[in-house]
Amino acid sequence: MKKNVLFIIILLLGTITFAQEGNEKDENEGGTIIRKSPEYAKNRKSLDKNGKTKPPITDYKIINIQNDTTYVDTTLTIQKDYNFNYLRRDDFGLQPLNNVGQSYNSLIKVEERDHLLPLFGARARHFNFMEVEDIKYYRVPTPLTELYFKTTFEQGQQLDAFFTINTSPRLNLSIAYKGNRSLGKYQHALTSTGNFRATANYITKNDRYKIKTHFVSQDLLNEENGGLSERGLAQYLNNTQEFQDADEFSDRGAIEVNFENAESILLGKRFYLNHSYSIVKKTDSSATDIVIGHILDITDKSFQFDQTSPNILFGESYEAGSLTDKAALEDFSNQVFIKINNDILGNLRINGGMSDYNYGYNTIVSLEDGTTITNRLKGDIYSVGGSYQKNYKGFQLAANGMSILSGGFDGNYINASAGYQIKDYGIQLGISTNSVAPNYNFLLNQSDYVAYNWQNYNNDDPTRNFKNVETQKVHANLQIKNLANIEASFTTIDNYTYFTKNTDSLTVPMQYDQTVELLKLKFTQNLNFGWLGIDNTIVYQNVAGGEVYKIPNVVTRNSVYYQDEWFKRALYLQTGVTFKYYSEYDADGYDPVLSEFYVQSDNEIRYFSDETGGAPQTFGGFPQFDIFFNAKIRQTRIYFKVENFGEAFNQNKEFSAPGYAPRDAVIRFGLVWNFFL
Repeated sequence: MKKNVLFIIILLLGTITFAQEGNEKDENEGGTIIRKSPEYAKNRKSLDKNGKTKPPITDYKIINIQNDTTYVDTTLTIQKDYNFNYLRRDDFGLQPLNNVGQSYNSLIKVEERDHLLPLFGARARHFNFMEVEDIKYYRVPTPLTELYFKTTFEQGQQLDAFFTINTSPRLNLSIAYKGNRSLGKYQHALTSTGNFRATANYITKNDRYKIKTHFVSQDLLNEENGGLSERGLAQYLNNTQEFQDADEFSDRGAIEVNFENAESILLGKRFYLNHSYSIVKKTDSSATDIVIGHILDITDKSFQFDQTSPNILFGESYEAGSLTDKAALEDFSNQVFIKINNDILGNLRINGGMSDYNYGYNTIVSLEDGTTITNRLKGDIYSVGGSYQKNYKGFQLAANGMSILSGGFDGNYINASAGYQIKDYGIQLGISTNSVAPNYNFLLNQSDYVAYNWQNYNNDDPTRNFKNVETQKVHANLQIKNLANIEASFTTIDNYTYFTKNTDSLTVPMQYDQTVELLKLKFTQNLNFGWLGIDNTIVYQNVAGGEVYKIPNVVTRNSVYYQDEWFKRALYLQTGVTFKYYSEYDADGYDPVLSEFYVQSDNEIRYFSDETGGAPQTFGGFPQFDIFFNAKIRQTRIYFKVENFGEAFNQNKEFSAPGYAPRDAVIRFGLVWNFFL
């Protein structure tokens, strides 16, 4: 496979180099969506220091894989403050563990993108893993650089450096690397992560052939300590006579953890190619555009858990010395499509695809009861699907779907929506349904820990297989310009698959034999009264089947801030307070062997209990405050924040997951700096 990837890259680079000669005509933007930023007007006629006209900010375009187009925005808004974090996106609904680069407990469950094959496991490591839809492409009149920097906890820093250039008006190249290293305040909690990505975006002189391609390499490493030990919890909570008068445990590094000899790492590489050719090009005399295309996705992933000696928390082990668990996935996918765009009929696309998957391990495991755990799930699937879009008398109609025709798995998804915009009001209604097999590590897992070996997928005996997870959803979205956005959805899930603890307090996969029903309402609002700004986000969630689907009923974030221009408009200042809150609920626990969250159960061992088991631990119900001071000077945004301010006065009372403390109050700062050369 590596040889094939190398051959494809060499062939692709040769094609682009040959095709770009003499290309000076401007790109045809037909079919893309252009969104204007607040800086559009004031950048149209700006001059550089030599008196020459600068390109307007709207010429620095950012294009996603669906070909929707925005452009670089150097303004300072409250949303930019929300995005200024390790993930580089709004982390509302996520409760971080105590170190930067660790995982997040989901207050609002992540809705995975549509897919036909099972997902790779270790989902707790995937918050910062960049998928195909996360990669952006560019087109810029001059070279563009963006630097992101932010402090971490103790030793280490965060950095995200990005550079893009158009070598000609038709060929754009970009390269970027995001790195994070943070020692953390607790013992053996180091995080070290890196996300490298490189992209190319090209269109030929006659506007018929278009190509987007990228290469991504990612490594996400965490030291694992298993959370606070029984003695460590007593130290943290100060609830025993031994520690009631002790001050030294304000030094988090002195608090005991369960172990200091383990680490986990998620590795991933992907080569992606999306190219198309217009066999019939829309012109003034033609109302139809016919495009054929091909998408290639070669993805390799692996997750490895290493420990120098076993720990009784995870049960018996096959090894008395060092343990190594490693799962790997190779996914080779091809998709061909034909797209017909007609002014009357709309935009119709028909897809056909093939995926070759190979997931598993290098050994076969034989258990004491005679059960054999296979080492591989591999095969091919063949799929077909399509999509449709049409604007008709103010209505926006859209639908898409895919289904597996044959192969080792069954699966399908269908989405349909209709929207209407009238003056300052917009409404969208939608319905979706999907059926997909549970993630690979639910179906097959091997480990040096005896209890972490299972197989729930077997072609020879389908009655023992886990069933497909069936999800149906209806949703509505009401937008009132300059006032509020209201979202409502009702979701039902059959065969919901999850991890929990068995009677021996060991993690096992399970399927729920009833229906989970989820009602979710979300209200967002941003109001500006001159120099005063107010931003509110409130989510209400109600679950039937909540014994396996644990979420808080209320999650809220509210910001009040001051914003104004100072020093003859040389500096734009933004400062205020953000209040966060979520209601009490039985938060999921974290399992470091799997790098997965699990549902608490009555079987779980709980410290300070007279016996094994007991009611699940309830977290939340406490406010969190952030105080921020942000400023913008030219194209530089500077951020200062006092995070979790309330923890400075109410320490050692809360948790982010069972056994894992939340982040302490800390002052952090950083910046985002754009260079337009």
